[in-house]
Amino acid sequence: MSTTLETPISSIESNRRRVGALKSLGVVSVGDALTYYPFRVTDPVPARSLHEAKIGEKMAFAAHVLETRVFPMARRGFRLIATVTDDDFAARRNTPKSLASLVFFSYRKSYVDWVQRKLHAGALLVVAGEPSVYDNRLQFTHPDLLTINPVQSQSENGEWNDCFGDPANPPLGNLKYDAQTIDEALKRVCRPRPVYHATSRISSEHIHESVLKYMDALRGAEYLATQNAGNFLDNPTQEGDFDIPQIDREIQIKVLGNAIPDIIPEDFREEYGLMHRAEAFMAIHDPVDRKNFDNALQTLRYEEALICQTALVKSRDASRKSKATACSETRLKDDFIASLPFALTNGQQQVIADISADMAHDYPMQRLLQGEVGSGKTVVAVAAMMQAVGSGGQAVLVAPTQVLAEQHYASISTMVSKLGKSDANSSDNQKNLDDANARRSNKRSAQSSKDGEFDAKIIHNNAVDKGVQLADLLDLAASDDVETGFSGKGNDIFGTKDGEIPVFLLTGSMRLAERRRVLAAAASGMPCIVVATHAAFSKSFQAPNLTLAVIDEQHRFGVEQRESLNSKGSTAPHLLVMTATPIPRTAAMTWFGDLDISSLTELPGGRKPIRTFVVPEDNASLMGEMFALIRKRIDAGERAYVVCPRIDADAEDADGALAASAASGSKTAGSSAAAFDDAYDLGEDDDRRAQRPPLHSVAEIVERLQSLPQFKGIRFATLTGRDDDTTKSQVMADFESGITPILVATTVIEVGVDVAKASCIVIFDADRYGLSQLHQLRGRVGRGGTDSGAFLISRAPADSDAARRLDVIQGTLDGAEIAQADLEFRGAGDVLGDAQSGGKSGLKLLRVVKDVKIIEHARVEATRLVAQDPDLLEHVQLAGAVLDFTRGNETFLTSN
Repeated sequence: MSTTLETPISSIESNRRRVGALKSLGVVSVGDALTYYPFRVTDPVPARSLHEAKIGEKMAFAAHVLETRVFPMARRGFRLIATVTDDDFAARRNTPKSLASLVFFSYRKSYVDWVQRKLHAGALLVVAGEPSVYDNRLQFTHPDLLTINPVQSQSENGEWNDCFGDPANPPLGNLKYDAQTIDEALKRVCRPRPVYHATSRISSEHIHESVLKYMDALRGAEYLATQNAGNFLDNPTQEGDFDIPQIDREIQIKVLGNAIPDIIPEDFREEYGLMHRAEAFMAIHDPVDRKNFDNALQTLRYEEALICQTALVKSRDASRKSKATACSETRLKDDFIASLPFALTNGQQQVIADISADMAHDYPMQRLLQGEVGSGKTVVAVAAMMQAVGSGGQAVLVAPTQVLAEQHYASISTMVSKLGKSDANSSDNQKNLDDANARRSNKRSAQSSKDGEFDAKIIHNNAVDKGVQLADLLDLAASDDVETGFSGKGNDIFGTKDGEIPVFLLTGSMRLAERRRVLAAAASGMPCIVVATHAAFSKSFQAPNLTLAVIDEQHRFGVEQRESLNSKGSTAPHLLVMTATPIPRTAAMTWFGDLDISSLTELPGGRKPIRTFVVPEDNASLMGEMFALIRKRIDAGERAYVVCPRIDADAEDADGALAASAASGSKTAGSSAAAFDDAYDLGEDDDRRAQRPPLHSVAEIVERLQSLPQFKGIRFATLTGRDDDTTKSQVMADFESGITPILVATTVIEVGVDVAKASCIVIFDADRYGLSQLHQLRGRVGRGGTDSGAFLISRAPADSDAARRLDVIQGTLDGAEIAQADLEFRGAGDVLGDAQSGGKSGLKLLRVVKDVKIIEHARVEATRLVAQDPDLLEHVQLAGAVLDFTRGNETFLTSN
C-alpha cells in the first residue's frame, strides 16, 4: 500500500507514544506532519579542528575521549570533565592536534552516570558547541554529542583509529550509537537544523526525525531502490561546504514530487521563481542552507496566499449570485441628509454614495466601513437605513451592548423624527410610501390567494399587555385591517405616530410586553428601523422584509451570528459592517477580502485633536498635577472617565467585559489578571507576565481618588460588567447630567459611549493594553469640541516593549498607523480576534504585515484564475486546497 498525504501516521510510526505526542500537536496524517512547519532554522555549524576554533563561535569537530572524571561540587551536584583530542580529525584538515575539555554540570547523579558511560575512554565522538577558554585550555560546556560506532567508522574510513579499547567489545552496554560514521554525524550537526514548537511529550529533534521519516515513506519503493543503488555520495571528494557530504537531492525531490502534486499553477510559479511543492517541503524540513530554507518559506507563503485569496474571490462571486431586494428609491435618504444641522465630510458623502449604489443592485451589498473614533459612521449607517426604509424595506442595526444600543436608538430617533414631521405632508414622499405599502399588499394578496382568505381581525392597544401570545400578534399584524408603515394615521398597536418613521429598540432586558410589541412590528414586514443587541440573532426575531443589516463594532460578533440575519427575511439583506478598531490595509485585504472596504479618515468639523500624555505612576508630582487639572475641568462643567482593568482587588474574577472585548461579546464574567493579559495578549512569555505588578481595580481606585484633596466634594460613580442593564443606564444618565462627574469604570465604556462633555480620560495599567484598545478608549473624549486629554498611567520600565507601545499611542492619532504598529507588536490574531483572523485557519506562514506584496500578487492571480475558470476545473489541486481551506475555516470567510 503506497503512502499518501492522507495516510495516518499511526500506520507508519511504530512508536505509539510518539503517535500520541504528535496527535496532541494536531499531527494525525502525513500531510499534517509536512505542514507542521518549523518556526526557525539554526545557523549552519562549520566543521573546524580545535586548532581553528574561534572563541564564542559555534563549531563541530570529531574527537576521541582520553579520560573522564567526575567531581562533587561544593554544595550539591556533580561536575563531569572529559578530556578529548582531535588528532586524526586535525590531521585530515592539515592542522596541529589539540586538547579540549567537555564539561557537564548536574544535580542528578543518574544523568552524570549516563554521560560518563557515553564518554568512556576511547569513545569516538562528534562534538558541536561554543568554545571558551578555562585554565589555558579550550572548553565546551554542555555541547551536543553524537557517539560514533568505531567498528563501522574504521571499516568505512580506515584513517580513523581511536587506538583505544577493543572495537569488538565496545563498553557502551545497552546504549546505542548515535551515528554509524563520522561523516553521517557531521552532516547531522553541521547542517542548518529546523526548530519546531515542541512540548514536554516530544522534542523538536524527534519532530524533525518523524517528518523526515514520513517524507521517506512518501517516496516509497522507488526511492528505496535508488538508495540501494548507491545514490548517496559518500566519497570525501564530493563533499560540500563545512565538509558535509551532499546527497543527490534532485532524485529525492523528483521521487517526492510523484507523491506530492503542486498546488500553485506552473506559470505563476515560474513568474515568481517559486519551488515545486515537494521541493519546498524538503527545503523547509531538511534545508541545505539558510537560503534554501528561505526560498521554501517564500514558496509556501505564496501557496497559502493564493489559496486564501482564491477562496475569498470565489466567496465574493458566490455572494453576488444570491438574490437581494434592490433599494433604488433614494428620496428619503436625500431628505434625511438635507435635514441634518451640519455638513457631511467629503469622506461621508463618498461612502454614502458608494453604499447607495451597492444597495440599488439585486444582489447583496457586502461592505466594511472602518472609521476613526468619532468620524461619523452612525450618520452614514442611518442614511443607508433611510434608503432601505424609503424603498419599502426594513433595516436592523445591531450593537454589542445595551448602552450602545440605547444611545443609537436615541440618536437615530432624534435624527429621523424631524424628517418624518417635515415630510409627513409631502405628496411625493407619501406617494413613495404608498407605493411601498401597495407592494406589500400585493404580496399579501398573492399569499392569500394561495392559502385562502385572510381572517379579518381587530386588535386593540391593550392586547399586548394582556399576555396575548406572540403567534397571535404576528397573525394579527399581517392582516389588512392593521395600518402599517407611513400610512399617515400611524399605528397604535406598534406605537407609531402619524407621519413618523418607526424606530424600535430591541434588547434582551426589555419588559416582555414591550419586547413582544417590537417583535410583532418587525414580523409584520412594515418599513421600520430596529436597533437591537444580540436579541436580533434570536429565533423569535423575524423580519420578512429585511433589506439592510448594519453591524456596529463587528469584531464583537461571531461570524455565525452575523450570518443568522440572512435567514430573517425572504431574501438576503444588504450587509454593512462597521468598526472603529483600525484595521491595516493588508489585514483587511486578507481577512475581509470578500468585502468592499470604505474608510472614514476625516473628523467632523469642530472636533479638536486629543492630547495624549504618558504618566509614570511612581512620579507622584506628575500624578498630582494631573489630578489637579482634572478637578479644574470638573469645576468647569466637564466630565472625566477613569478606566481600570479589574472590578475589585480581592475578587477572583475581574470584569467579564475584558474577555468580551477580545473574544466576541460574551457575557461570561470572570477574568483574573492572567485572563486580562490573555485578552490583551501582547506577545510576552510567561516569565515576563509573572513579573508584572498586580492590576489596579475599580474599587481600589475609587477609594484612592476619594481620599485625594483634589477631589474633595466630588461624587464618583462606578460602572463594570457586573452591573445590570438598568444600573448601567442610570449610571450613564447621572454621569451625563453631572450628578456624578467622574466615572470610574472597566472597559465596558470602550465602545460607543458618547458623552459630549467628557474631556478627560485616565487609563490605569495602560501598559497592559493593546494599542487598538487604547485608541478606542481615548476616543471616548473630545466629542463636544472642547480641548481634551488622555492620560496613560504606566508602570512599565522605560526601555520595555510596553513603553514603546505607549510612545506610539502618544505620538499619533492616526488609526491606520496605530493599527499597523499594533499588528507588528502583537500579530493579527490578537488585533482582530480569533473569529476574525482565523484562529483555526490554514494560514501558518503568511505574515500580514511583511508579506503585503505576496498577498497583492496572489489577489491578482486569484481574480484572474476565477474569472477564466470559475470552478477551477483546470486547476484541480488548487480547487481541492480551496475546498479544504473553506471547510476548515468557516469563521475565516467572514461573510460567505
